[in-house]
Amino acid sequence: MLDDILLEVEEKMTKSIESLKDRLTNIRAGRANPAMLDSVKVNYYGTDTPLNQVANISVPEARKLQIKPYDKSCLSDIEKAIYEADLGLTPNNTGEVIFISIPELTEDRRRELVKQAKAMSEEAKIALRNIRQDANNDIKRLELNEDEEKYGQNEVQELINKYNKQVEDIAAEKEKELMTI
Repeated sequence: MLDDILLEVEEKMTKSIESLKDRLTNIRAGRANPAMLDSVKVNYYGTDTPLNQVANISVPEARKLQIKPYDKSCLSDIEKAIYEADLGLTPNNTGEVIFISIPELTEDRRRELVKQAKAMSEEAKIALRNIRQDANNDIKRLELNEDEEKYGQNEVQELINKYNKQVEDIAAEKEKELMTI
């Protein structure tokens, strides 16, 4: 039973780390990245469809995205969806493809983005602490002897230490990426 709790804790903590990584990819570092457009939904024949399912997104240059729709009739819908996604990006339609130039980040904007990244990593640490609290409560409910209970709580603490270190490493890496010009 204790092993089940520990497995569940590790699974939840891994999901928290994955969630943090996903959220941090949405913070752009002044470089073109197709993942920047993951949240864009295009009204394609009356259905909101992810942009990457109606077009090929590529990076021809370090600070430029190219969107080539599979169906040219939806070019204007794609352009409209990018505007409505409010990503701070301006699409340029050539009639065949859409180009998006990624503007250079100012020093102030970089600092703002670092603060955002730190806030996200702090939220991830809070989620990890909540998982630890739930696990410790579950261990207490098992009514094990005192040594087994201490062992279980120590194992949970070791897991949280490991995952907190991962959060800190991910946050430091993102800060470095954001502050690199």
